[in-house]
Formats: sequence, C-alpha cells, structure tokens
Amino acid sequence: MSDDHLSRVAGSPADRTEPRTWAAEGNVAFAEPWQAQIFSMTVALNEAGAFSWQEWGEVFSAQRRQSREACKPDTSQTYYEDWLDALETMAEMQALASRENQLRYRKAWHNAAARTKHGQPIELQEVDFDKSAVHAEIHQHQNHR
Repeated sequence: MSDDHLSRVAGSPADRTEPRTWAAEGNVAFAEPWQAQIFSMTVALNEAGAFSWQEWGEVFSAQRRQSREACKPDTSQTYYEDWLDALETMAEMQALASRENQLRYRKAWHNAAARTKHGQPIELQEVDFDKSAVHAEIHQHQNHR
C-alpha cells in the first residue's frame, strides 16, 4: 500500500468522519477490531497471491462509488463497510468463498454474538447456522445489488 494511499485515508483523532489508519506514533489504529481484521485479511490474501493490489483497488473503488451513488454518509464506518463488501466480492470473484457461504457465516456470527455475554469470546455453534434465515438474507442481499 502506498504512502499516498495512507495519507488519503488517515485523519486526525478529532476527525472521526474520515478513516484513521495510522496513529501519530506510526502505529496502525482502527476504530473497531473488525476493521483491523478485514484490513489484515486483505493484506494476507494479497501476499498469498489471491489478488493483486490493482484488482483490489478496482473492486474497492467500485464499492466506494456505489456508496456515494446511494448517498451513504462518508464516514469511517461506511469506509470499512465498503472495505468488507469489497473483500467479500474479491473472495467470491477469486472462488475463495461463495456469496452464499459468506452470508451463511455472517448470519451465524450475528446469531452467536447475540447470545454471547459482553466481554466473552464469540464461539460459533451448530445452532447459529439457521438455514431459513440465511436463505432469506441471501435473497435480500441479491435484491439490493
């Protein structure tokens, strides 16, 4: 990732409407742990040869454009949601994970998180994979594209 890209996504601590990926000390800083996780997953997949930075940039840019066209607010939250959507698209494009399987696990994680006490690790269980809810979410996701 280039320094130019990093300077565009960096923001001051007081400016929470812009994504902030680098702290003043030079350490990576994210607003939420999941943001750091998807960032790390993207870097790891690139380093493993799953896709090039050019491919990533094209998919991520298209996702950001979709958000702007949908009049979504330009916030750190939207930025990382776009990042996640782009990563999921890349995973599907590269046949790493089907959209159906991604949505199945997303729903399972939501179910697991809902039943887990705050501060406890989230662990997936078979009960978290409610097939009827997954199929409804897949249908809903396809209609919003």
